[in-house]
Amino acid sequence: MQRFFLTALVCWIASLPASAGDADKLQGLNSPRYHRLDSETLGQPFHIFARLPESYEENAGASYPVVYLLDGGVTFPMLAGYYRYLWFSEEVPDAILVGISYGADDFEDGNYRGSDFTAPAASREHYGGAGKFQQMFEEELLPLIEDKYHADPNRRIIFGQSLGGQFVLYTALTRPDLFWGHIASNPALHRNLDFFQDFDFADAPTTQSKLFVSSGSDDDDRFREPALQWFAYWSGAREKPWALKMVTLDGETHFSAAPAAFRQGMAWLFTGEEDPAE
Repeated sequence: MQRFFLTALVCWIASLPASAGDADKLQGLNSPRYHRLDSETLGQPFHIFARLPESYEENAGASYPVVYLLDGGVTFPMLAGYYRYLWFSEEVPDAILVGISYGADDFEDGNYRGSDFTAPAASREHYGGAGKFQQMFEEELLPLIEDKYHADPNRRIIFGQSLGGQFVLYTALTRPDLFWGHIASNPALHRNLDFFQDFDFADAPTTQSKLFVSSGSDDDDRFREPALQWFAYWSGAREKPWALKMVTLDGETHFSAAPAAFRQGMAWLFTGEEDPAE
């Protein structure tokens, strides 16, 4: 039921007229700002949406954490509105939310998440573009947001679901200093689990960053089983460049889990608690 509701919500939002006046009626999104990023690194456009906190205009001297949402064409309208509910109940701090969208669902129409979010995999030739996508983040997207808005570069957070969750783990492993907070929801590791287990941190910097990884108890077996193997591998006493929290989300499926992962991940990042309501 939750999955159906979220799918219906996203489809409804996508069907609405696109004028600024109409978007203003969606008060939970707080009149999001739009930027088109024509990436020189990847040779493709991205559609960037930014939701500013309600206090933004009156607190000109403040700087805010920024939460970067992968698959922003879906996760931004879903989580930006949900964020406002959590903010009302003081479960999340004032923050800027940034959605990174391809503007399409399919590869043929320009959605390259299957390459951009992934480490190499022997069974998929198009996997393996995560390094270039990370370069786009560091050299193009982060400067755009941090030059344009009152963003705190020491409180960058990245959220990803499924293959987006794989990219969150990729960047946590390869560049643990790039983001302070990492939230990986149902990371899809079914084709390249070895990359995410057999990793040498010999040259990794010591950081104060945090990594929250969750897996839905009712996720598809092809995703759930590799996630449990990853949990078991990293639960041992291993040297890591970040604080790590691993959570099973009871009753959540592959696509229903994103809001729960977002809520619990944000709570843990900022308060050290899994669920502020408990």
